[in-house]
Amino acid sequence: MINVAVLGCGSIAHTMSRTLRAMAQQGAPLCLYAAASRDLARAEAFCREEGFARAYGSYEEMAADPAVDLVYVASPHSHHAEHMKLCIGHGKAILCEKSFTANAKQAKEVLALAKEKHVLVAEAIWPRYMPFRRIVSDLIASGVIGEPRMLMANLHYPIEQVPRIRKPELAGGALLDVGVYPLNFAAMFFGSDPVRIESTVQLLETGVDRQENVSLYYADGRAAHITAGIGCRSDRHCIISGTKGYIAVDHVHNPGRIEYFLEEDDFTAAHPVEIPVQMTGYEYEVNACLRALEKGEIECSEMPHSEIIRVMEIMDELRAQWGVKFPFED
Repeated sequence: MINVAVLGCGSIAHTMSRTLRAMAQQGAPLCLYAAASRDLARAEAFCREEGFARAYGSYEEMAADPAVDLVYVASPHSHHAEHMKLCIGHGKAILCEKSFTANAKQAKEVLALAKEKHVLVAEAIWPRYMPFRRIVSDLIASGVIGEPRMLMANLHYPIEQVPRIRKPELAGGALLDVGVYPLNFAAMFFGSDPVRIESTVQLLETGVDRQENVSLYYADGRAAHITAGIGCRSDRHCIISGTKGYIAVDHVHNPGRIEYFLEEDDFTAAHPVEIPVQMTGYEYEVNACLRALEKGEIECSEMPHSEIIRVMEIMDELRAQWGVKFPFED
């Protein structure tokens, strides 16, 4: 049985808790063991609501508990590295919310420590673990749309008034919060090795990015064009275009519909592809961690450490193009 603890009691931790509870009810070998906040009363309220056994008023106390096996890190981006190092130091396996860290330097430090301590560390970027990734990859590999040449993806939510999104000291901005999703979509299907990255950006008055357009160009001529932002709501759609047709995905990080359209029928007939029914979508990343723990591995094959670093490097490059630097960075 794997005792799971939650570090940080915000809204996303509630979603993960519902997932863990449903998984346990269906026989998954996990226990909702502990939740930690810097405010003990908040942690206690979270435990009562979500069914965790123990509440901690400090992250240090929770990390020191020898009964904790796996920690879900749900603190702000700015603190992910600090909190992961704390947990790794106590030998705790980690599933950390996206974005993994604030920058690639932090990611490399965390993952080097995980290797030294031989501790599992995974990024909770849920599309990487979901069945739709294999479904779309298989469609591309089948050749049904011909040779894939262009990808488009977007994600915008009207959340620019949320304090943590606005603040540079919390690694705020659109890129690390929402832009990471279309970037990962492009990386999953076109690769994380573009030879050229071009972008434009609009900044908030606080200095973080409000919305951006990013183009990734690959050595073989493929291109991925993505947009992300925190000032409006977008359709969240993704298109992968090939020489004979295109694949349409209705949601960049949690698809409910996948279809492909072909030149042979003049693109008038949608060919739907079945997607498995899910709990919340978070169960796939948790199951990946359970499998890795059972095998004694320190990374998940769905999102290996090398890919975590590469995505962080791309986001670093984009912020460098925009002149966006967080106060805590060198």
